[in-house]
Amino acid sequence: MLGRLMPDFFFDTFEGVTVDFLRQEGIRFLLVDIDNTLAPYEEALPNERVCAWVKALREDGVTLVFVSNNHAQRVELFSRELGVSAFADCHKPLKKIPLAIMAEMGAERSQTATLGDQVFTDVWCARALGVRAILVPPIRDKKTLFFRFKRFLEKPILKAYHKQRSKGDR
Repeated sequence: MLGRLMPDFFFDTFEGVTVDFLRQEGIRFLLVDIDNTLAPYEEALPNERVCAWVKALREDGVTLVFVSNNHAQRVELFSRELGVSAFADCHKPLKKIPLAIMAEMGAERSQTATLGDQVFTDVWCARALGVRAILVPPIRDKKTLFFRFKRFLEKPILKAYHKQRSKGDR
């Protein structure tokens, strides 16, 4: 069960997902979460770091699509300035909407990855889609009981991931 929830890659921030990394992994399509992956919930618009990252990936031919569980108003406002296609209320980890997005983009599973901050939405969705999962820690987490509980459940998965990776580095 843990393996099904374990990311393929873990970076300290979204900026660790570089053009070189994606090219090396053969990833040409990236389904990207917004909230706490690229920006905190409170930031309605992308900052300069996000803009520069999106620009670099797009210039290299990577197709980015924002795939969010948040509502349309937030998702559309954030994506508009970047000119990135965006889909709201995706109900991740369910795969129906992300799968339709992949089909619309012409994305092959072997060339696609998800990028997000949550194991039980973003990583689980990647597994359901049969694509690679890239995880980053949340930028600024919500402190509600629900989110604290989800983060508590993620801890053993992330511990196992880091333990497995440290053994592989030896």
